[in-house]
Amino acid sequence: MPLPQAPLNYEASAGDTHLQVTETLPAEVVQCLQNARFLHLATCTDEFPHVALMNYTYLPTSPYSPSPSVIMTTNPSSKKTHNLISNPNVSLLVHDWVSHRPPTTNARRMSADRSGSPPPEVRSSSLATLLANLNTSALSSISATINGEARIVDQGTEEEKYFREMHLENNTFGEEAEGRDRWDTVGSAAPDGGRGTFIEGEEVRVVVVKIRDARVSDWKGAVRDWSLSEGTTESAQAGGLVNGVA
Repeated sequence: MPLPQAPLNYEASAGDTHLQVTETLPAEVVQCLQNARFLHLATCTDEFPHVALMNYTYLPTSPYSPSPSVIMTTNPSSKKTHNLISNPNVSLLVHDWVSHRPPTTNARRMSADRSGSPPPEVRSSSLATLLANLNTSALSSISATINGEARIVDQGTEEEKYFREMHLENNTFGEEAEGRDRWDTVGSAAPDGGRGTFIEGEEVRVVVVKIRDARVSDWKGAVRDWSLSEGTTESAQAGGLVNGVA
């Protein structure tokens, strides 16, 4: 059974903050992984970190592991692939709120040609103000920094086939959602939302990240640390959802 939740706090976060060892992922982390559209993958080698925005699939369990895992795909010639080969330790950042920088309330005089961020405050309608402040405490939840060990699955195996099919199924969206979320990096959106390039391509490799621990942070910066005990199973996770999809 998971331990009782400790309150988020504002203590120094360089070490473990109220570390809790548990056999299941915290409900907040599972919720983030179920609801979020993308995550940020951080890899590192030669002391230079690299961060990439990734499609992903969360699996509470699989035929190949009783532990919770995150599935991604990557091009074999990418920077992150080379980093993973040298150093399999990774961090994942996932959150389930919309991020929007509101206008600054800085009273300093702003020049007409001021650039950069945040933008100076401007007069706006109540509707515009509402839209600009979507990322509020009422709508925001938490972000989760997840640490784990990444493994590039052997090509041509049943394991690779299974994880690729799960990942493809989890990243197949309806036409309405696809039109809203599709990747458009060169000015013209791919009709398949990028799946043919990022998941189905013959050269694309499947990456499995075994989750080791997590840090939960709320939108005010308060933190709480969790660690999964050895032999963790996710049978207690309700719903059997995969990134929010049954």
